[in-house]
Amino acid sequence: MRVLYWTQLFWPYIGGVEVLGARLLISLRARGHELQVVTSHGALELPDEEEFEGIPVHRLPFETALSGQDLGSMTAALRRVAVLKREFRPDLTHVNLTDASVFFHLQTGSAWPSRTLLTTRVAMTHAVAGGDTLLGRSLRAADWVTTNSSAMLADLHRLVPEIRDRSSLIYNGLEMPSLEPVPLPFDPPVLMCLGRLVESKGFDLAVAAMPTLLKEEPDLRLVLAGDGPVGPDLVRQAESLGVAEAVTFPGWVQPEAVAELMNGATLVIVPSRWPEAFGLVALQAAQMSRPVVAAGVGGLPEVVAHGETGLIVEAEDVQGLVAAVRSLLAEPEWAEALGRKGRDRAGELFGWDAHVDAYDTLYRRLQNGGKRC
Repeated sequence: MRVLYWTQLFWPYIGGVEVLGARLLISLRARGHELQVVTSHGALELPDEEEFEGIPVHRLPFETALSGQDLGSMTAALRRVAVLKREFRPDLTHVNLTDASVFFHLQTGSAWPSRTLLTTRVAMTHAVAGGDTLLGRSLRAADWVTTNSSAMLADLHRLVPEIRDRSSLIYNGLEMPSLEPVPLPFDPPVLMCLGRLVESKGFDLAVAAMPTLLKEEPDLRLVLAGDGPVGPDLVRQAESLGVAEAVTFPGWVQPEAVAELMNGATLVIVPSRWPEAFGLVALQAAQMSRPVVAAGVGGLPEVVAHGETGLIVEAEDVQGLVAAVRSLLAEPEWAEALGRKGRDRAGELFGWDAHVDAYDTLYRRLQNGGKRC
């Protein structure tokens, strides 16, 4: 089956969506699918054409064409997409809906009509999907829609009720790391946040909790792993609160190094202030038997089972975050038990083979029936 995989960013970008997508393509190719990738250059100087693990990757200046409203660039991009579709002749176009580049897919539907699978990987809680919006048009034109949490699926059904009978939940999955979890460290205890240093992740809330927590646990350490635009703000916040010596910034972590990093944590904190579609970091923590304290937004309460694999707190509630961390540090045996349960649950609900099976089955089902876009 020929599949055109459409995504905003792709390797060498290593965010959650990009890493998951790259792994999925390798697994689907092993199952006999012929794949090509359509993506953008992003902020890097990357070639227009190259291969990833033998899979052709086509990069187009989608962002430039749309942001600059450059008619010439837009026309050139549309022409290139149309040629690619006619030459590759995909049976299915799998669009990861995270940006406006889906416009170029919709506008070239007649170049080579194929079935469309639309996967939403960003929260839609506050989105608008009227008939004339790009989001609304994309959802209504798709033959099938998937998303990675029940919360997200409910949002999509609220936005576009007519897709209810052609949409489904496919949880994200990850292969279990080869590195075995080590016991939780309590001497000293280490809190960890991992991800892009952006406002939506709420890492400033973890920093804000430190003065209170350090009064009871003076050796406590907070690790903020990642990079991003609010990094300098977080450094200044730690300094202004007098906790700079207890907060470290190791920078961006390569995907293959995440498990080892998690092994150094006692608790993993996911204090997102805006809805997460899923919460991949919470799953990575669970795989390494780390209990998670997470904000109850988006899909996070589905990844972190409250009282079973971690604790859910209100978004932007620093005192609630403090109380949750304090309770787990005060009961190491409970924290260890939550971590073990999290690892078991990760394997049961979020296994990699089940994730690939779900997409493989859906691809083949769409190939054998359904309307064309």
